[in-house]
Amino acid sequence: MTDLSNYRNIGIFAHVDAGKTTTTERILKLTGKIHRLGEVHDGESTMDFMEQEAERGITIQSAATSCQWKGCRLNVIDTPGHVDFTIEVYRSLKVLDGGIGVFCGSGGVEPQSETNWRYANDSKVSRIIYVNKLDRIGANFYRVVDQVQNVLGARPLVMVLPIGLESSFVGVVDLLTRKAWVWDDSGAPENYSIQDVPADMADQVEEWREKLIEMAVEQDDVALEKYLEGEEPDLETVKTCIRKGTINLDFFPTYCGSSFKNKGMQLVLDAVVDYLPNPMEVKPQPEVDLEGNETGEYAIVDPERPLRALAFKIMDDRFGALTFTRIYSGKIKKGDSVLNTFTGKTERIGRIVEMHADSREELDSAQAGDIVALLGMKNTQTGHTLCDPKHPATLEPMVFPDPVISIAIAPRDKNGADKLGVALNKMIQEDPSFRVETDPESGETIIKGMGELHLDIKVDILKRTHGIEVEVGKPQVAYRETLTKRVEDSYTHKKQTGGSGQFARIDYAIEPGEPGAGYQFESLVTGGTVPREFWPAVDKGFKDSMKEGVLAGFPLLDVKVSLIDGSYHPVDSSAIAYEIAAKGGYRQSVPKAAPQLMEPIMKVDVFTPEDHVGDVIGDLNRRRGMIKAQESGPNGVRVKADCPLSEMFGYIGDLRTMTSGRGQFSMEFSHYAPCPKQVAEAVIKEVQERKKG
Repeated sequence: MTDLSNYRNIGIFAHVDAGKTTTTERILKLTGKIHRLGEVHDGESTMDFMEQEAERGITIQSAATSCQWKGCRLNVIDTPGHVDFTIEVYRSLKVLDGGIGVFCGSGGVEPQSETNWRYANDSKVSRIIYVNKLDRIGANFYRVVDQVQNVLGARPLVMVLPIGLESSFVGVVDLLTRKAWVWDDSGAPENYSIQDVPADMADQVEEWREKLIEMAVEQDDVALEKYLEGEEPDLETVKTCIRKGTINLDFFPTYCGSSFKNKGMQLVLDAVVDYLPNPMEVKPQPEVDLEGNETGEYAIVDPERPLRALAFKIMDDRFGALTFTRIYSGKIKKGDSVLNTFTGKTERIGRIVEMHADSREELDSAQAGDIVALLGMKNTQTGHTLCDPKHPATLEPMVFPDPVISIAIAPRDKNGADKLGVALNKMIQEDPSFRVETDPESGETIIKGMGELHLDIKVDILKRTHGIEVEVGKPQVAYRETLTKRVEDSYTHKKQTGGSGQFARIDYAIEPGEPGAGYQFESLVTGGTVPREFWPAVDKGFKDSMKEGVLAGFPLLDVKVSLIDGSYHPVDSSAIAYEIAAKGGYRQSVPKAAPQLMEPIMKVDVFTPEDHVGDVIGDLNRRRGMIKAQESGPNGVRVKADCPLSEMFGYIGDLRTMTSGRGQFSMEFSHYAPCPKQVAEAVIKEVQERKKG
């Protein structure tokens, strides 16, 4: 039986280009999992094993591996930093117990860091902070610590101080032991010596050490009382306090180093073992019923309890579909039959493998606390629960955002047309934020995703992985429609021609709902004028109709429908009659409720050298952008703005031209806002022409 107290399920997450994958490579080298380092910039890192990742030097999908450090088994997931792939971060955080938040020493807390931090807060994942790239020009450890406090609203618990900065960065001082770890210039992680604190840092070390102890002893009343009386707790007590505070999310132990130069990584690994929780120390996953309501039961981490496991990622590779699964309780063996509570069907586990990026190790069984990949699962998708057929239960499912951009694709030849459907189906299973639809009028295949890069990668995967060349249309924005006026109306559906007929009359109000509330339905009927059993049919009729607005056929946002009154016929009324009446009522009343087109607004964060700020702001204004903030840093200026997605296509090319190739930007969906009149008219006209064509 494995000792679960020696397990650590951790993820590494950060803004794009903060050095996550390089950090993971160093962890694998230090723990003896790999013997030769592969660099991201050479396209040779172990964890970025997709061709697209190697070429672009970015991580696209999260990769899993496991290794050993000081008697602990670490299951490590390296996640992407680019905003278009945040879905990978979200679903990885969902199944992890702890994480390492990596921040760039010069870039600091960047926009994607904020999104990932928010996801980690939502998933209640304990974290340690690692400030990387302290050897870079403009690196400043103390500035990043301030940003963690002010931008993220988190409490960093500084555990080490850097010795030197930028090109003179040589190591760190461990505040707990008051010892300096100094590396030589060979670049080998094991070439370090432990020395006394440099004389010029002695006062600084004492000041920060005092802050550390004060924050740590808050976790233990006895230790706090002794400390206030002037007695410093021993090292073991302080470590116990730090572990408790880290698991409770009261603070985040903060380290620094340079992954690329192999400096500082040992202390980060020690912190993973010392301070991040094992699977039994994390709040257990709540179980829910089929409607998604909590049942009050929990999946307690224990190999002896019934099986509870969550499939958090599907990946198709040369051996077939791999279902990455986190086992919360119970155990599984090769050949077991498990129940998928979403489909209601049992599936047989063909093989169990432990992944190391794209290579694997066969296992006969796995137990609570493990993260493994299963082969042979035919109907399991991301977010599905696998459990013991004799003791069924569902774990809290994952919620994925709606896509904001779409493009039409068409295969170039007949051979591609046959393979396209199969390939797209595999890609949907792998990535829940990727959707595919067929336009009912034109018959075109439409793919939808989270951004231009997201869809660009998908088209690339079709070409390379599946060998299908496709023609790509121009990107389309996912507009929405909403109402701006309340309308009270009545609709009668009547079809009475001998024999049993159909009859339903409804009086209803249709009005704008609260922003973000989605579709809402309520019945105010009293006295049985519309029998209670027909209310769900009215609700269904309106809800189904909301999928297509009257202006340009886009789905409706934030609408409230109230059923006020109506009448029924004792023989001819039926659920289907009321559903038809609701659909008729929708067509009749929505045009009267002053419908309006809504466009997706993106939160845009642009980094530019100081001398190009004016050009960047002028350009964002031309794109109908609202400038929200401007922040100066040592290397340039960050401009934050809200911009309509429709104006941001091809922006990266324009930004590079404006800033002589030195500008960078990221954006993520923020909210929907009303479209200006001339823009709305142009969109509606374009949709009508497309339908005619």
